[in-house]
Amino acid sequence: MAKKDRIKKILIEQILDKADIPYESIIFSHGMDRSTDELEKYQINEHDIYKTLALQGNVTGPLIGIVPIDMHLSEKKLAAISGNKRTDMIPTKDLQKTTGYVHGANNPVGIWQTKKFPIYFDIRAQQAGEIILSAGEVGRSIRVKAEDIAKFVHSEFVDIAVEDN
Repeated sequence: MAKKDRIKKILIEQILDKADIPYESIIFSHGMDRSTDELEKYQINEHDIYKTLALQGNVTGPLIGIVPIDMHLSEKKLAAISGNKRTDMIPTKDLQKTTGYVHGANNPVGIWQTKKFPIYFDIRAQQAGEIILSAGEVGRSIRVKAEDIAKFVHSEFVDIAVEDN
C-alpha cells in the first residue's frame, strides 16, 4: 500500500495498540448511515454494532451504557445497577462538553482514558464475543473482543438492554 493510501490511526487505535488489545479498524463511508454493502464487506449485521450512550445519574453523575444498536437502553435497569434512583440521557447539546465526543462518536476507551466515568456493557456483548464500537470519530469503528475492552475500561457486563419496539 502506498504511503498516501494508508489511513492514519486515530487516538483510540493508538491507545489500543499501546495496551496490546487486538482490534480491526472499520470505516463506514457514510458515517452513521451504514450501507448493506459495507455491512457485507466487513461480514457484520446491525446486532454486532454497539452504541455508547452517555447518561446522568442522580447520585453518581455521568455514566455510560453500551447496548446493541438495534436495542434500547433501559434507563431504569441502569439506574438500579449503578446505584442511582434514576438516570437520564445527557442532552446532545451537552454531550461533547461532558464526554469529549460528538453524537455518534462516543466510545468507552476515550471516555475512560479522560473522564473515568462508570461504564456498563449489556450482557449481550459478552455473549457475542466480538463487538463493533465507535472509534471516536463518526464513520470510524473498531471490532474488538468484548471481554478485552470491558476489562480495559474497568467495566462490567449487566442486563441493561430491552428489545426495540
